[in-house]
Amino acid sequence: MQLLVAYNKDPAGNNMANFISKDMKKDGDIFHGKKFDLAIIPTPAISADWLEEKYAYDGYVFLSKHAAESNVLALTAHSTGNFSDANFGGNKRQVAIPHPYIQKSYMQNLWNKKDIFSDFQITIEATHHGPTALNKPALFIEIGTTEKQWTDTKLCDSVAQIVVDVMNNEQKVSPVALCFGGTHYPEKFTEELIDGEHALGTVVPKHALEFLDEELFSHILKRNQMAKVALLDWGGLGKDKQKVLQLIETTDLEVIKL
Repeated sequence: MQLLVAYNKDPAGNNMANFISKDMKKDGDIFHGKKFDLAIIPTPAISADWLEEKYAYDGYVFLSKHAAESNVLALTAHSTGNFSDANFGGNKRQVAIPHPYIQKSYMQNLWNKKDIFSDFQITIEATHHGPTALNKPALFIEIGTTEKQWTDTKLCDSVAQIVVDVMNNEQKVSPVALCFGGTHYPEKFTEELIDGEHALGTVVPKHALEFLDEELFSHILKRNQMAKVALLDWGGLGKDKQKVLQLIETTDLEVIKL
């Protein structure tokens, strides 16, 4: 069973959690459902590496606000992890286990309802921030990008309903791909997730490739044991293209260039 998680001081996360919990039964600090449970936690979601010590589940889906300096309105989902320093939760040079099937289903469902979110960019983000230490899959689902959107209950309810629909259905199993290159908002990988055959594991963007070495690459492989493919944003690998190719050559991953 999966656990939905929201931080009690995160307005978007709280609004989504309030909508979802109204049809659930509370027992202690857990809201119970037939297919998933929900917890509202007292610490920031990005620092919830402690979570499975208290709540043992098969995986964790975090409901969160999304912020960006650009203030571009966005609805996002992404796996978590740090490729270098841990400035926003988690541990340095550690990535979480991704949640590829739920992420793909959520993004496809969101895209299918894009007409009601016409003001928003629908995109995944590259892997970033904590938590990183959980030993079960983790995924962030976020509403952005300013307080106006975080406190818009109609918007939060609409996104939350999609989350409920996804969680109540069995996820389709798709081939999982590791992703390398591109920007923080990787268009090619988002398109693959929505329209292509692959679900996505860890997404290492171009700006993080300088930190990729044998040790970190080996760690990423261990956290993505379901991955059979390496998707490369061929034009977005920059100066580290050869290094990425050499590391992949040491594996059985099939290389697909986008």
